[in-house]
This record gives sequence, C-alpha cells and structure tokens, in this order.
Amino acid sequence: MLSPETKAATTVIKVRPLSRLPELEALKAMTNSEVELLERRLLEPVECVFDPTFEDPRAIEHFLPLRWGELTPGRSQKANDDSGVDLLAVESSGFTAEDERRMFLRFNFCRYRALRILQQFKGKALTNDAACELVRWEAAIQEGRGEIVRVNVPLVLAMAKRTRITGVDFADLISEGNLALLRAVDKFDCARGFKFSTYACRAILKSFSRVAVRSARHRGHFPTEFDPTLERSDFVERRRDIVERECVEDLKSILMNNLANLNDVEEVVIRARFALDEPSPEAVELRGKTLEQVGEMIGVTKERVRQIQNKALSKLKLALEEGTLSET
Repeated sequence: MLSPETKAATTVIKVRPLSRLPELEALKAMTNSEVELLERRLLEPVECVFDPTFEDPRAIEHFLPLRWGELTPGRSQKANDDSGVDLLAVESSGFTAEDERRMFLRFNFCRYRALRILQQFKGKALTNDAACELVRWEAAIQEGRGEIVRVNVPLVLAMAKRTRITGVDFADLISEGNLALLRAVDKFDCARGFKFSTYACRAILKSFSRVAVRSARHRGHFPTEFDPTLERSDFVERRRDIVERECVEDLKSILMNNLANLNDVEEVVIRARFALDEPSPEAVELRGKTLEQVGEMIGVTKERVRQIQNKALSKLKLALEEGTLSET
C-alpha cells in the first residue's frame, strides 16, 4: 500500500518489478499469450497516475463492469481487421470530457491494481492466484491503451499535416508523433481538468521539433546522400595492373621463344634481375636479384651486369614493339 507521503509527493507512481514467475505448474495452466504477457510485465516498469478513488472499496465494482467499447462513442464492437482503416474510424470530436475522464480513470486503475500486486510480491515468487490476477489486469491495461490510442491517433496525422517543419521526411514525423502519443497516454492526468487532445498535441509538436533538430544535425555531418557515382574510380589502377600482367606474359613468351635474339648470358641476367622464372612450390615469393648478386652468378662485376642488362632490355623493347605493331 502506498503511503500518504508518496501520494502527495507525486501524481505519477512508477515501480520496477522485483517479483518472480510462479511455479511451473501455474505457467503450464496458462496459454502462451498469457505467459508472454506475464513475462513482459515482470521485465518492464509499471506506472500509474494515481487518483484517490482507486482506494475506495467499491472501486472495482465501479470500474470493472464497463467495457472499453462503451467508453468510445461511435466505436464498433467488431474486432480489428488489421487493415488500419479502423485507426481513423473514430473522431475525437465526438468524445466528451466525461467519457475521456472515465476512460483514463479506468486505464490508470488497472495499472494501479497491477502495481499493487507487484509491490505485494516484491522480491518473492508470484502465487498462482496472483499471477492469474496480474495477467487479467495487464490484459485490461493493454486493451485500454490500445483503445485510447485508436481514438486519438488522428491527432498525429493532423499535426503532421499542419506543421511547417521542412527537411524532414513525412513518415519520420508520423513515427515520432505516434511514439509521443503513446508516452502521453501513460503520463496524462485527467484530474487536472485539461482535454487529452491539448496535452497530446503539445507532446506531438515537441517530438516534431526533436526530429527536426536531429535531422538538421545529421545533414550537418552528412551534407549529401551516398552516391556511388561520386566515389573515386579505380579504373586507372586496375588497367595498369592488367597492362603489367600482359607485359610480363609477353616478356616470358619472348624469352621462351628467343624472339629478341638474346644470348645465353643476356637471358640469364634478365631472368635473374626481374624474377621471371617460375617460383618453386616451397617459395612464397620470387624476388629479383641485385646487380651484385647477378654478377656473382656469372662471374663479372655489377657494372658489367648493368651493361648486359641495358643491351638486353633494348632488344626486348624492340621485340615488344614489333609484336604490338604486328597485332594492330
């Protein structure tokens, strides 16, 4: 039970559940949807906007006989067909202040009863009866919240159409407005004498302002959308690699067929200097030898190796040019 000091200090009462699930036998007696409802209730905080009438011994008799459809003028009793048309079927203009007050009182009374059960079993496992009662109250909470949102959801669309915020996608405005409407339903206090539409419209407009600021900040960091055509092309690099590979293959073909008329020493120098021999299976990478290393191989100085190399490269260049001209 809430103390008088707690009630006087705040209108919105919020409790984080510390209760545990009941015994397995009790869970087996419930349906899957009821178990999911119970698990979600024990994970998420529960809050209510307290009203002194909630502690009246006759409060349950006063609130429970009412059906949510009875509190919604013009609302059909048939189930939602998930088409979305029913969301705009009810206009809030036909909703009187007294109807609205009764709806929010019952909605918060259901949350208050669930809150009391969680306080009673704080740090303990729920009994079978307490778990079933908590599920019934939670189902009533979900039904009540959904009914209030269905009645007032046209406010979001109307505010989004009237707002003068630019640079924000219309779908983003609707999304933020719907979230603001859900938060407003949980926080609204009908005892203050205001219409819920007034309270909700202010919350929706604030959410529009937040999404506008967030979008402006995003555009500041990312001035333009990603455009692949603006990305730097690697065509030149890829073309250079292809040409290099083709030249190496041509050189190997010229050396294999001796199309450049190289002598044995010149061929050894070119193969050793530019690593044109096929690598052995155990070799990870084949690297060209230095002039000094090649000189040690054939028994001459590195300057002599340079001269042999230059003469051989001239022959190879001429052979490559002749091959290119013949192909064209």
